[in-house]
Amino acid sequence: MVSKNQIKLITSLQQKKFRQLHKLFIAEGVKVIQELLDSNFVLEHLYVTESIFESLNNESKTLITESELKKISCLSTPNNCLALFAIPETEKPIASGLIVALDAVRDPGNLGTIIRLCDWFGVEQLWCNEQTVDLYNPKVVQATMGSLARVKVHYLDLEKEIQKSNLPVFGTFMDGENIYQTTLPSEGILILGNEANGISGSIEKLVTSRLAIPRFGNLQKTESLNVATATAIFLSEFKRSAS
Repeated sequence: MVSKNQIKLITSLQQKKFRQLHKLFIAEGVKVIQELLDSNFVLEHLYVTESIFESLNNESKTLITESELKKISCLSTPNNCLALFAIPETEKPIASGLIVALDAVRDPGNLGTIIRLCDWFGVEQLWCNEQTVDLYNPKVVQATMGSLARVKVHYLDLEKEIQKSNLPVFGTFMDGENIYQTTLPSEGILILGNEANGISGSIEKLVTSRLAIPRFGNLQKTESLNVATATAIFLSEFKRSAS
């Protein structure tokens, strides 16, 4: 059984200010929860509607009804489990390797997918400015499908960190150099901008190489690609060049 106070706490975690206050976030679904359990994330408590995660002791989990799960779930169609995990202390970013940097990416699904892409392509660090959607937004956590456990996401002063680094800085633009005709290094900072406005002017000034994905359609009328789709193409080309 889940108490009224527990329901109040869990539902409050859908808002960033309460996640920051309680230093907790929500994860739902067996795959996402198992990935986090297998990582360094610390479980606060687990709520299940059936006998799963048998290796966990009974003090760490509570058996609840499907109707109770609906009251605490962020999903329109709840799964069979919901967990609360502690938000870890932030680590210091390291300016090495290939880094993806996000300038005010606002859509939770986009951020979650980009984290999955970083995991897939072996990008260990993702830098975000404070205008980017919160990593622990339940929709972001869900969209990562567990890749959150393997990619280090840093929220920082993006302009300052880029200036401090000695890495080449690649910006993604509509009028950049053709990505398919560019020799790309194994290290660098790849910046992707806001869904509507692209890379901000202050960040654009720090870009040393402008890159673009060319359009092949006959009419050439598509304005832009979804930022997560673009990330997949850019990372694929960076890794292909480095191989």
